[in-house]
Amino acid sequence: MSETDLDERNAETPVQGEGEQFDEENRLKPEFVRQVRESLRDDNEDSTYELVEPLHPADIADLFELFDRDDRGVLAAAITDLMSGDVIAELNDYVREDMVEALPAAAVAEIVEQLETDDAVQLIEDLDLPDQRAILAEVEPEDRAAIENALAYPEESAGRLMQRELVAVPDSMSVGDLIDYLRRNDELITDFWEIFVVDHRFHPVGTCQLSWILRTPRDIALTDVMKRDQTLIPVDMDQEEVALRFQKYALISAAVVDESGRLVGQLTVDDMVHIISEEAGEDALLMSGAGEGDINEPLRDAYSARVRWLIANLGTAVVASAIIAFFGAAIEQLVALAVLMPIVASIGGNAGTQTMAVTIRAIAMNQLTRSNTKRILLRELKVAIMNGATVAVLIGIATALIFTPELGAVIAAAMVVNIVISGLAGVLVPVAFERLDQDPAVASSVFVTMITDSMGFFAFLGLAVAAGLAG
Repeated sequence: MSETDLDERNAETPVQGEGEQFDEENRLKPEFVRQVRESLRDDNEDSTYELVEPLHPADIADLFELFDRDDRGVLAAAITDLMSGDVIAELNDYVREDMVEALPAAAVAEIVEQLETDDAVQLIEDLDLPDQRAILAEVEPEDRAAIENALAYPEESAGRLMQRELVAVPDSMSVGDLIDYLRRNDELITDFWEIFVVDHRFHPVGTCQLSWILRTPRDIALTDVMKRDQTLIPVDMDQEEVALRFQKYALISAAVVDESGRLVGQLTVDDMVHIISEEAGEDALLMSGAGEGDINEPLRDAYSARVRWLIANLGTAVVASAIIAFFGAAIEQLVALAVLMPIVASIGGNAGTQTMAVTIRAIAMNQLTRSNTKRILLRELKVAIMNGATVAVLIGIATALIFTPELGAVIAAAMVVNIVISGLAGVLVPVAFERLDQDPAVASSVFVTMITDSMGFFAFLGLAVAAGLAG
């Protein structure tokens, strides 16, 4: 290809993230979205197509997510030729599910056949069983068998995520044999950077990067140039653990093996980027009790996910209220107690949330295990004592100046007690959930909040009564 041809090709290729469609943060401009919406309302499909055609598939997916549910079907009809498998694969789960349900089974099957196995599985796994069967019935037998095999594995496992498309060669080959095989085999996948070397049982024995192959003489055996040490991923491993292995060992790809050790697929780093982002967001939302927290989630699902934790919070708040009621007489005699109680509860709650967030992250990253739980607990206890002492001095002095030195000493002592208890709760509650094989992010915040509020009120009001300030 000549330099002129290259220049012409580059000129015709749109640069994603630049131009009038995007702002400085690579987001679709409101003006551009408005243009597309207006062209749809005017039934001008040609104009709509011209506006959307330069966009990357990921940006087209973003455009769909900015439209209302009723308008998405109209947009899809206007840009039918652009609705490739790449666009469908990039869609938000809820948006994709709506789109797939609106399309006939044959149309979905055509999209499925354009996708790699892992993307095809993601496309149909959340559909109802009858819809899955109707779509798979339209898919080519070979692709259907691969998808059905993937659906047989547990959700969020390596078996669901892995790509069946890979390059595997026998360990008897030389570098020259491999190069000839790659050049003459038109049925190989087009995008790959690592080759898996297997023995006669199809067990992976090593890997070769393409750069190694290109720089090695033809007569060298693959077994002499391949990397024997490799990270093998069991087919039933949870996706969060898989992501941790990719991060820990800086993997670009990894072989997935079944129970017998046979190579059945591969996972690549681009899959892990999505998983890491998904797991991080999921933990943050679970800590707040917000369910999946997706703005495209149906209202009923969002309501049911959030309201149950609000009801649980209501129950835990009753415990704190009961403690306040128990010291009602003391509060009546010294109104300053009522003024200062929210400070004790607020600081304790923040301290507990900080420790809980650190603990949950440590558990998720495999930094906190049974072997170092005691050390982590002691570390957080020391941090809590130092934090408690610092805050106690500040609030104690302020209270002594505004009210009385005796009340300043009481709230200072209560602050130390509450922050220390909050720190312990922030570690022990998530660890307890993890030991019970429950997600520590799911309900830790509810119980930590109950402990910090209840103990904060009890310590402050109890110490005030014990000091003879009231009651």
